[in-house]
Amino acid sequence: MAIEDPLDAYSRAVIHIAQTVLPSVASVRVRSPLGQGAGSASVITADGYLLTSAHVVAGTETADAAFGDGTDVVADVVGRDPLSDLAVLRARGAVPAPVVLGDAARLQVGQLVVALGNPLGMAGSVTAGIVSGLGRSLPTPSGRIIDEVIQTDAALNPGNSGGVLANSAGEMVGVNTAVAGIGLGLAVPINATTQEIIAKLMNYGRVRRAWLGIASVQVPLSPDVAAKVGSPTGLQVAQVVAGSPAAEAGLHRGDIIVQLDGKRVITTTTVQKLMVEDAISRRIEITVWRNGALVDVIALPRELQDA
Repeated sequence: MAIEDPLDAYSRAVIHIAQTVLPSVASVRVRSPLGQGAGSASVITADGYLLTSAHVVAGTETADAAFGDGTDVVADVVGRDPLSDLAVLRARGAVPAPVVLGDAARLQVGQLVVALGNPLGMAGSVTAGIVSGLGRSLPTPSGRIIDEVIQTDAALNPGNSGGVLANSAGEMVGVNTAVAGIGLGLAVPINATTQEIIAKLMNYGRVRRAWLGIASVQVPLSPDVAAKVGSPTGLQVAQVVAGSPAAEAGLHRGDIIVQLDGKRVITTTTVQKLMVEDAISRRIEITVWRNGALVDVIALPRELQDA
């Protein structure tokens, strides 16, 4: 019995993914006060919702979507969330069948992934690679951080932003969002958190988040302080916005936050994950290390209005 060449099996896997996913991927062209732009988007529901990157459709309310089979439609921007770099469009006409959404939580470093896009002038762009890192963080122009980003060595071509990162089963496990360097691409994961964001964009056009009004930095704690607070690190408050919920609660610059809403605080992203819609206008207990003692304050986070 002949032994199959591994490269042949690899090629067949990539071909299968491309044939499965590419029909659902469109090139996206936008015109806005910022100028003209282009990217990719993918159909995610049978009734015409498309998913792309928020930065692809920044500053515009409509986009032109063109598919590989010749289908051209105008799509309205239903909602965008710059803090996750995700946006949802709704096509005004019929579109190809949707891509199947997978779960990035099941990815492993070294796993085969394929980046697919449909950038203008490069229809049907397909590049294969592996997951080279998981749990990466990606800063946004707003200064916030996108968590759990997928790092891959599958090359991202110009216009691939908003396209699909697929696993070997042809499932969408990420949205290509950035080129981080030569041979290094980043994708926003499709997981429970982003599925919720996508649903909120589809239903409400936006994602509501809570806001405290602090800037902080992770700092190591001395052994004696660490023993008292139960953690080797804390978040030192570097700035408190005047009139913010944090200021009204009595937080001060120099305070070291060790617990927020009963949960141990490790990084700034820990705080971001807690500042969700459920926290808006709800009493949140914050424990800080101040002047050699643990101090509890109560804050009422407000809705974040400007992403």
